[in-house]
Amino acid sequence: MKRFLGLILILLSGCSTTQHSLSSQEVQVGVRPYYLLEQLPDSKLKSQLSLCQSSTFKKTDFSIGHRGAPMQFPEHTKESYMAAAKMGAGILECDVAFTKDKALVCRHSQCDLHTTTNILAVPELAKKCRIPFVGGSKTANKKAQVQCCTSDITLAEFLLLEGKMDGANEYAATAKEYMLGTPNWRTDWYASSGTLMTHKQSIELFKQLGVKMTPELKTPQVKMPFEGFTQQAYADKLISEYKQAGVSPSELFPQSFLLSDIQYWIAKHPEYAEQAVYLDDSYELPGFNHEQPSTWQHSMPELKAMGVNIIAPPLWMLVTLDAQNNLTQSAYAIEAKKAGLKIITWSLERSGPLKSSGGFYYQSVKNIVNNDGFTLTLLDFLAREVGVIGVFSDWPATTTFYDNCREQVL
Repeated sequence: MKRFLGLILILLSGCSTTQHSLSSQEVQVGVRPYYLLEQLPDSKLKSQLSLCQSSTFKKTDFSIGHRGAPMQFPEHTKESYMAAAKMGAGILECDVAFTKDKALVCRHSQCDLHTTTNILAVPELAKKCRIPFVGGSKTANKKAQVQCCTSDITLAEFLLLEGKMDGANEYAATAKEYMLGTPNWRTDWYASSGTLMTHKQSIELFKQLGVKMTPELKTPQVKMPFEGFTQQAYADKLISEYKQAGVSPSELFPQSFLLSDIQYWIAKHPEYAEQAVYLDDSYELPGFNHEQPSTWQHSMPELKAMGVNIIAPPLWMLVTLDAQNNLTQSAYAIEAKKAGLKIITWSLERSGPLKSSGGFYYQSVKNIVNNDGFTLTLLDFLAREVGVIGVFSDWPATTTFYDNCREQVL
């Protein structure tokens, strides 16, 4: 315990963020990975990771900043991205949506401004929301009604907003109350003035930070074409902004949940599609079972034949439990690798405390999830047994710590 406390004091020093390419000496993982390590039950993994006590860590592409570092910073803001880079994320994500005047901006969803920004506190913009705010009532079991989309406002208006921690008080009677919904395991400590970013601004920031880029073309929540803006034009515009910025195809991992987007990039931008990432949400299909290939929308050889090289399912689709409740690879993981597909997965550190099974991201192994230390157990299994090439995380310090330690002692 004395050693652990000493490490905390060392790692708490010098934690400011700077906007420039980060050397290995500047990467800082903070105290959380050591907290998770202390939570691990006695095991070979705990003994091995405990040997990794270096105060020097380096950036790694294995560590992907999911929306930046949204466990504690407002997602898709400059502050969140800089924090993720400081934690050693070698790849950062801008989820790409479009505004009313068809400019590309960083938002996880086209229609999440009411939960991720202060738009409801800006009357002249709040009234432009697709569904203006109507209060709810907890006693009447009536949820508030509101939906605000990037496509409701122009780029200039978008840039007037500030990012906040994603969340909402769903039964709030007033817009002000509605905005006070940050989950209690997160924090508003760093959320006083989140700086929103355009897609182009994110590219320039990521170049300055010396990281690779993984933009996700968000599935539109408006009917396409949108005022003449087609899905293909949308997909083209995303790639063209990287070309205009001089970003090498080797530095880019464009993503989409729509297989048609991946196929379009393969046909029209083959050099930039080499590392395109197909985000697989086939778990939403009726009857889907990650252990039964007959329930999948496409077989792995079919995806490979289409030109897909990287597939990205959620964490739980890659693992299952054997009869003795030991972690084992799922049929999904085995078949993907057999077909020659590389695997990225999402999203670590997004589930809050893991003392009660971990929710969506841990559903296939929930029977053995009972504390936060399982984060490292699962991460180790995904890296060493499944062989994933990268992991999206809401707190990239954890994945950076693990990957550096894997190189040193595992």
